[in-house]
Amino acid sequence: MRYGVSLFTSDRGIRPADAAVAAEAAGFDAFYVPEHTHIPASRASDHPGTKSAELPDDRYMRTLDPWVALGTAASVTSTIRLGTSVALPLEHDPITLAKTIASLDHLSDGRVVFGVGFGWNAEELADHGVPPNKRRTALREYLEAMGELWSKDEASYEGQFVKYGASWAWPKPVQKPRPPILLGAGASEKTFKWIAQSADGWITTPIQQEIEENVELFRKIWSEAGRVGEPEITVLAGKPEADKLAHWESIGVTEAMFGTPDAAPTDVVEYIKRLAAKLGR
Repeated sequence: MRYGVSLFTSDRGIRPADAAVAAEAAGFDAFYVPEHTHIPASRASDHPGTKSAELPDDRYMRTLDPWVALGTAASVTSTIRLGTSVALPLEHDPITLAKTIASLDHLSDGRVVFGVGFGWNAEELADHGVPPNKRRTALREYLEAMGELWSKDEASYEGQFVKYGASWAWPKPVQKPRPPILLGAGASEKTFKWIAQSADGWITTPIQQEIEENVELFRKIWSEAGRVGEPEITVLAGKPEADKLAHWESIGVTEAMFGTPDAAPTDVVEYIKRLAAKLGR
């Protein structure tokens, strides 16, 4: 089982490049950052953690652009995978986003992990012109349309939300046929069927720790859909508890991701070192 760290980027605290360097030096396998373009001040959408309109952290309003952040990290690292947990593709033009991700995968020598989400903040999505009740369909189309640009010399796509005629677009991603796509979402049969059709793995939510039945269901749906091999399963972990980590690995979890504190840069680096030591890195 791999281990990754996640930095809730913001315009204060440690810079993503410095955190990624520390994580790579400590032996971690992946470095993740989140995405929010903005947070509408007036919202009816409840945050999944607080179950209300209250945000658990003011960094939701201060997040850095994930692709710029990962680009800086790519320039000072060489082995650690660079991912989003999670990006919100529906807040971008899919043709432009396909170019951004292909460029990062090219420049990082194939280290991108494309974690995506439907988006819990309906008002945020609406400001980008996305009907919240169509976000699952729209995200599927976005990923399909991007995949065509990544995998074909001459690509085209026609859907409800994305349309473009015969087109050329390089660079192509180093990873074939695309960087791995992981969906961060709550566990359900509907979610797992969506992943089996449109993605390569699942990122759990922070409130999900007892995941045995969900992992079993997901792997069953994956197999029934005719997908080859085993799906990626990334768990958002809390404390590095050896017994829990060993259990997760035994049931098919492929990666545990640990958050970093909202603290001074030197404190974050020291935390990453201590965490790595506890994990035997």
